[in-house]
Parts: sequence; C-alpha cells; structure tokens
Amino acid sequence: MKINKNYYNLAESYLFSTIAKKVKAYSEANPDVNITKLGIGDVTLPLAPSVIDALHKAVEDQASASTFYGYGPEQGYDFLRQPIQEYYKKRGVDLDINEIFISDGAKSDIANIMDIMDNDNVVIMPDPVYPAYLDVNVMLGRKVLFTIGNKENGFKPLPDKSVKADIIYICSPNNPTGAVYNKEELKAWVDYALENKAIILFDAAYEKYISSDDLPRTIYEVEGARDCAIEICSLSKTAGFTGTRCGYTIVPKNLYGGDMNKMWVRRQTTKFNGTSYIVQRGAAAVFTEQGQKEIKEQVAYYMNNAHTIHDELTKAGIWHVGGVNSPYIWLEVPAGMTSWEYFDALLNEGHVVGTPGVGFGAHGEGFFRLTGFGNKEKTEEAIKRLVKVRR
Repeated sequence: MKINKNYYNLAESYLFSTIAKKVKAYSEANPDVNITKLGIGDVTLPLAPSVIDALHKAVEDQASASTFYGYGPEQGYDFLRQPIQEYYKKRGVDLDINEIFISDGAKSDIANIMDIMDNDNVVIMPDPVYPAYLDVNVMLGRKVLFTIGNKENGFKPLPDKSVKADIIYICSPNNPTGAVYNKEELKAWVDYALENKAIILFDAAYEKYISSDDLPRTIYEVEGARDCAIEICSLSKTAGFTGTRCGYTIVPKNLYGGDMNKMWVRRQTTKFNGTSYIVQRGAAAVFTEQGQKEIKEQVAYYMNNAHTIHDELTKAGIWHVGGVNSPYIWLEVPAGMTSWEYFDALLNEGHVVGTPGVGFGAHGEGFFRLTGFGNKEKTEEAIKRLVKVRR
C-alpha cells in the first residue's frame, strides 16, 4: 500500500487555528475586554422563515409512508432544479434542466469536479486565493500557475496569453478580496479559455451580493461561456445554508461535445447518493417569491455592514477593495507592517479580529480581510476602533 504523497506538499492549515489561539490567549489574559470579530466567514442570521417552514413540512413528510422519500435522484429533485432553471432564465440564461446538478455545497463540488479531469491538466488560479482551490490540486499533484492580484489591477488579474493553462479558477465576487469582474473582464477570460480549449471553473457563491445591474452574476451572461465554463454555486452565504448544506453546479451539455456532462452524471451516480430530500425542500423555498424576498433582506443586512466598513475606510483614506458588491473587504495594512503584525496590533489595541492576507497566498501579504457577516451594532463599533488604531 502506498499513500498519496502529494498530501505532504500541502501547507499546514494553521491560519484560522492560529487566529483562534491568539484570540483565546488574549481573552484569557484580558477577560473584561470585548472582542469583535470582523474576520468571520460564516453567516450569523437564522434561516429565513420560508425555509424553516419548508424544512418542518419535509420532516413531517418523512413521518408517513404515503409521503416518505428514500433514495432520490443523484442529480437532484426536479422540484428544486426547475426553480433554479427559472432563476437563471430571469438573468437571460436558458439552461436545460439536465445541466443542473444539486450538491451539498460549493466546496464539495470544487473538489469533486476534478474527478472528471485528467491530472496532467495545468491549472491557473489567482493569488491571493480561496485555499480550497489550491489544496484540491496539490492533493492531486497537478501543476498550478498563478495570476497575480495586486493593488495596481484592483485584485482582478486578467489572462496572460503567453501562459498556457487547461483549467481556470475564477471567483467573482472574490473571496478573500471582494473584487468583482465586469463583463468585459470576464469576456477576456472566456476568450482565453476558448483559444486554449480550457475549462473555467466559475465560483458564483456570492452572486447574490452584487447590486450593480451592469455586473454579471453568472458567467453565462458572457458570450461564449457556455462553451467553456462550469459554474458552481452555493446557498451557504446567499440563504444561510452554511450548516444546512446545499448548492448546485451547472455543467453545460455542449462542453467537449457533451462528454463532461455525461461524465459528471456518471461520477455522481457512482459516488454520490444525492442531497437529502429535507434539505432540498428547504432549498426550493429559497427560490419562491417569498423566499427571495426574505433572503434579500438578509443579504441587505450583511451588505449594510460591508457598506459601513467601506464608508469608514474611505473616510479614513485607507486603501481597499470590496464592500460595495461583496460582503468581503480587502484593505492595505500600514506601511512597514506584515499582515500578522497588523492582526496583533488590531487585537491588542482595538480589540478587533480580522484575517491576515498572507493566509490566502504570498501576494496577500500586506493586506487584510474583513467581512460583513457580523452583528450590525458590533460592526459599527469595531470599524471605528479599527480606524482609531490606524491613526
């Protein structure tokens, strides 16, 4: 027996454990200090009432033989796939229902989709980057290249035509930076993918946070994307399903002459028994008229926090991106400080916790992530303390 030695090449998962240890140590030494966490990547509001009602009803369905559901279709129930199909149609995107696959969240499919792609493929992704993108490919021993996000390009790197890649990761709105590609910028990536016969893996987990009508919320709003892109989305941040677990992946039938869609069906029927009936009923409620109204209010709550952070940073003259069409804010740390040194200064002097940018890649050094997923009053107080420390 031989183990997969590619796992030895993974970086230690120390970022959030280190943050937790530092916060715990400070709290124990200063028990009377009120610490506010602006680095939280989890939602804090409860599930919407429509979702709760649907979940309760689905549980009751399982209590009677006449309404009981056992194994469901691995691709998902039509009572959820059809509303998702209609949701895309409202954005001008026509999908075949058999291009929609229900999952237990975006993170799972980001990893699982690699089952249908050869390990010899060269992967390109941004730096800074959501760590799961990199780790999945390191585990498989793939060659990974990086497009560099920086202050000059607003953390929206564009393709370098001299570089050849087969798989392209794009997240917009981006985690961790909060940057959002416009249609022309995404078109540059689509053209690059078509020219190189590559596949784009487009992470649309934060699409609901885009309020500007001129910014695409799905890559399929871009001409040519159906010929080169797989879209992965989640209800975690849009509907509070971080603990409930539900998402969906779009695999167009025309990718590689339909082979990728067929392969994904085969993969799912072999390795996945489908998302639970109860959860899918709750997810279906998200796409009702009332459900959309309720989650829109929740998104607005988080975005109000993000706008508060954005506005205070702007008034203080602190360079940043995000916070306008994204729940994430990516700010530059003071000159001469590392992102971990800034973390320590904020914790000790301002009693505020964020996420050091270097934890998202080498080019995250010198930057810091904040989020709008906290409490409104605590966010307002914390950002004032952060600006005070900055001065």
